[in-house]
Amino acid sequence: MNFRLYFLSKNLFKVVYFSLVFMFSWSIKAQIQENPALLRKQISSSPNIAQKTALLLRLSNYYISKKGELKADLDSAAILNRQAKALNMKSGDPMSAGKLIFLDAKLDKERGSKNIALSKMKEALAYFETHQFKEQTGEAYNELSYMYDNKPEYFDTKIRLKEKALELFKNSGSKLNQAGVLKDLGELYYIKENPDKALGLLRQSLSVYQSVKFRELQSVYNLISQVEIQKADYGEALRYGLLAEKTAESVNDYSLQMCSIYSNIGMVYYYLRQNDDAMRYWEKSLATAKKNKDNSYIRTVANNISTMLIRQKKFKQAITMIEEYRERYPIVDQDFEMSENYILFSTYTILKQFNKAEAYYKKLVAYYGENAEKNNQQASLLRSFVFYHYQTRNFDKMYREARLFDSIAKNNGNDMLRSENHLMWFKADSIQGKYLDAIQHYQLYKKFSDSVFNGEKSKQINSLKIQFETEQKDKNIQLLTQKAKLQDIKIANDTFIRYVFIGSILALILFAALLYNRSRLKSNANKNLELKRKQIDEQNEQLKKLLAEKEWLLKEIHHRVKNNLQIVISLLNTQSAYLDNEDALMAIQNSQHRMHAMSIIHQKLYQSDNLSMIDMSWYIYELISYIKECYSYDKKINFTVDTDKVLLDVAQAVPMGLIVNEAVNNTVKYAFPDDRKGEVSVSFKNTDDHLCELIISDNGVGLPNDFNIEETESLGMNLMRGLTDQLDGTFHLENKSGLKITITFRRNTEITPSN
Repeated sequence: MNFRLYFLSKNLFKVVYFSLVFMFSWSIKAQIQENPALLRKQISSSPNIAQKTALLLRLSNYYISKKGELKADLDSAAILNRQAKALNMKSGDPMSAGKLIFLDAKLDKERGSKNIALSKMKEALAYFETHQFKEQTGEAYNELSYMYDNKPEYFDTKIRLKEKALELFKNSGSKLNQAGVLKDLGELYYIKENPDKALGLLRQSLSVYQSVKFRELQSVYNLISQVEIQKADYGEALRYGLLAEKTAESVNDYSLQMCSIYSNIGMVYYYLRQNDDAMRYWEKSLATAKKNKDNSYIRTVANNISTMLIRQKKFKQAITMIEEYRERYPIVDQDFEMSENYILFSTYTILKQFNKAEAYYKKLVAYYGENAEKNNQQASLLRSFVFYHYQTRNFDKMYREARLFDSIAKNNGNDMLRSENHLMWFKADSIQGKYLDAIQHYQLYKKFSDSVFNGEKSKQINSLKIQFETEQKDKNIQLLTQKAKLQDIKIANDTFIRYVFIGSILALILFAALLYNRSRLKSNANKNLELKRKQIDEQNEQLKKLLAEKEWLLKEIHHRVKNNLQIVISLLNTQSAYLDNEDALMAIQNSQHRMHAMSIIHQKLYQSDNLSMIDMSWYIYELISYIKECYSYDKKINFTVDTDKVLLDVAQAVPMGLIVNEAVNNTVKYAFPDDRKGEVSVSFKNTDDHLCELIISDNGVGLPNDFNIEETESLGMNLMRGLTDQLDGTFHLENKSGLKITITFRRNTEITPSN
């Protein structure tokens, strides 16, 4: 009797349902591959704001959907969303505005902020519905279904959301999205043990995919095969399983999907008691799972193999395999642990080691309920409970659960399970002397068994197997034919090479005669080359001296520029002694700070071996130290500096330094009136390839509520905006709990810094 595989075939989806099976549904959307480099190029060259916004959103979606959930990818998506949002505020495009909310929700979901993501996705859904964007509303419903926990109590909610998405996709004519949602619904009904409903939805999905000539149908075929197993129609299950394998091979898909296909075909052969074929496919599945390094699939397939060992009465090997794989390939999943407990429970029941079997029985009852009514595992667990009560001679419980199990198997249309159940019922009646009842149950056992394994079905199954094996042999014959042709070509090539070799020897003899003559000419030429080499060496020495002089002159220029700036600073300081006007004194002081910011750059250049690039982490630290010295006597301000090692050329370092000087000085002077304590944070980071982000923030009083940056006459604010434009960057103010200035610009890469 088969105590395991029905449970495991379902549990395969329980363990990896949302990490793998729904991944294949989502992969339909990812079929349109994006080229991030090309998108960036199009973004930089696009003159149209609406088009540029759409390209930014496409690139953001690429990073959010990219496999791996890397922090760098999600950070890139966040930056792109901010840039798109700034552009959308100018264009006012309603479609892009909705997509921004939608992508923000997906981004929060990828970062693990489930509640925030759920709230934003509902906001996106309401927005799309208000603007009557049908396809986007369908996408929001579909995405919302993924945001609910993957527990049975949420299945009805997921189905309801997907049905709404399906209706919208039909109305908008989005065929691929229709097919994907139909497949997802089929999966959900399969898990809910409603195979007829699941099969109808999956066939609709297959039809829609085929109507748009979509080739990668292996996941749909595989699902249909698994539903047919649930219905105990093993002929159809094998047909679709082999079709899934053939399709996956045709598109070179050897991912975890192929692992699932191999495992599923193995299950069909297991039920058909074709043990060698079952083991062959499970070994292929295990190898694929190990190649993809997926512990859930490795353990699942290993458990399948252990059931074969149990069938072969190799009980100790089966138990050892389960325990060994638990240790070598750990996963954290209580459902999966229970599935392995199920194997051990069934094994110890067969061995009549009832003390050990009882321990696992109690665990299963505690988790699934006495009638296995919890977590959608009733049919598979009840059949093992029936067998356990039969073995322990607890016939009252056995009859009660046998009747319940027969009702469930009848609803699923699974005659094989009903036949095994009535066989157990027959044995129990026989032991108790209920011979009339025993005869009735034996007749039912034969009836259902014959319906599963009748001669016509066996012929169909063998025909499918022969057809598949014939196709494989035809492929092998074609491969051998190609190898034979290649061998003939190789023989012809060898003959040609032989003649070429003989001709080459004759040519070498002639060449040797010419070589002697050439050697004499070469000797004379070498003498001339030696003279020219000496001349070149002399010229190189002169060039080295000129280069050294040029570097010395550049350092001298930077030194003198720095000294001149210091002289101007001193002159301004002297001039300030004769002024009584507070505004004039403040203007002179501001000018001194700006000149000092520039003089630090020239000081670093003449002190460094690198005359073209400035280390901004050093420069910002020096500049902040200078500002602190200027104000520390009367200000109680704490500075936090967090910078990456970023090298900028002089053209970008000077405006960058002036911006930092201007922002920090303004913060020190105005953010903390009345000698208040405060925090000032300066951050300069590489946020992307050649993209830099400067953030200067404080917790001071901030800007007035009526402050308008477009109408301000503040020299400092206008200077920072003008310098940002000089950097071709973006300037952003955030006036909340203090003031936060964010400047993003792309670093020049024409000059490569020396080591």
